[in-house]
Amino acid sequence: MVNTNIKLFILLLLFVILTFVLIQEFIRYAFRFTLPVIPISSEGKNVHFRNNSITSIKHSAHFAVSAFNDHRINKAIRVISIIRRDSLQPLYCIYCIDDHDCQTSEAEVQIHSDHFGFPYGASDVLCNGGHTQNATHVAISTSANISEIHSEDLLPINNEVTRESFNFSFTVCISNLFGDYNNVLQFVQTMEMYKLLGVQHVVIYNTSCGPDLEKLLQHYKREGILEIVPWPIDTFLNPSKGWNFSEHGGDLHYYGQLVTLNECIYRNMYQSKYVLLNDIDEIIMPYKHVNLSFMMDDLQLQHKNVGVFLIENHIFPKTQFEESHRFSRPEWRNISGINIMEHIYREPDRKYVFNPRKMIINPRSVVQTSVHSTLQYHGDVYYVPFNVCRIVHVRTPLQGSLTKQQLHVDTRVWDFEAELISNVDKTLQDSDLM
Repeated sequence: MVNTNIKLFILLLLFVILTFVLIQEFIRYAFRFTLPVIPISSEGKNVHFRNNSITSIKHSAHFAVSAFNDHRINKAIRVISIIRRDSLQPLYCIYCIDDHDCQTSEAEVQIHSDHFGFPYGASDVLCNGGHTQNATHVAISTSANISEIHSEDLLPINNEVTRESFNFSFTVCISNLFGDYNNVLQFVQTMEMYKLLGVQHVVIYNTSCGPDLEKLLQHYKREGILEIVPWPIDTFLNPSKGWNFSEHGGDLHYYGQLVTLNECIYRNMYQSKYVLLNDIDEIIMPYKHVNLSFMMDDLQLQHKNVGVFLIENHIFPKTQFEESHRFSRPEWRNISGINIMEHIYREPDRKYVFNPRKMIINPRSVVQTSVHSTLQYHGDVYYVPFNVCRIVHVRTPLQGSLTKQQLHVDTRVWDFEAELISNVDKTLQDSDLM
């Protein structure tokens, strides 16, 4: 009798265990789903998802921008996002392999610490779960119900494969073009200068630009050096034209500059050895070396653990002209914009005033960035000395009361004059601008 009771107990226990396992499997597969609304090509391989640069997260005030596998954190999915800071709510990741095998997990929202008081902030939405490393697409949702997700909600996941060798040594990230920007001459001079310095890839986020600059952008796109990312932020939000919320107002800092800088880092993480983060009117200029490659080889040899190199900004007032007018070329007089070769006078550094820096980074060392410094990173940070590298920034003066005699003469740009002038002329001609 005792043996019979033991046998019955063992059978009952096995039945309970089997039932539990079956329930677990049912729950697991309940969260795997095929999305029938996604159109598939005849070969069944190429799924046509929307690839917009900004996607509204339904039933929320938030937006998703782009998605990347982050190989540094077990290939979790990192979605660069724009989150309204006062409207946080639970979010879910729906990640899929093409049009099938979709799973869900709770999302972790990380709003970047630099938001300058604006209602919206650059953010990361992290997706952790089983098989994220195999997913090809992801959606951020306010619901864990996979059936509510449609093809237009899904973002392609990039950074699928790490590379031992990079497509580019140097990529420049230009955060934003807006306000029908049409400074053609300075732009073409800057692009050609970067090419002489060893840059092979430039990424620009374009909200709006003037017609002449559009011709120039299309020329560089055809040439293969320029990647243009449409950035229609003004159709989704009221972006600020400045960085100070109390002064400039708006929903989001400076046309989403912080979002695009972070997006550009992840976009180029396994494409480019180094990424330069700076504005369209700035040139990160080596002074001790002939080009960026020699400079970075030297700096990295001396500072092996450094992944973030901070470069001093120096102002060259556009109101002060070189007196001989040797570069006031008649061929350029009808080209809109600033001729940087005429502006060789540099404002003195003010030791009592903060001098904002820009950066050359190893993108694989950076997790989050602001404009003038990184927010989260691995490794060390190095302040590059003034005599090694500094930014040539031709713009309106910050010390407008200074006379020409109180400024420093800095003719570094002239070291490239023969090739620079020839290349600028050819580009303007090829763009039908001269």
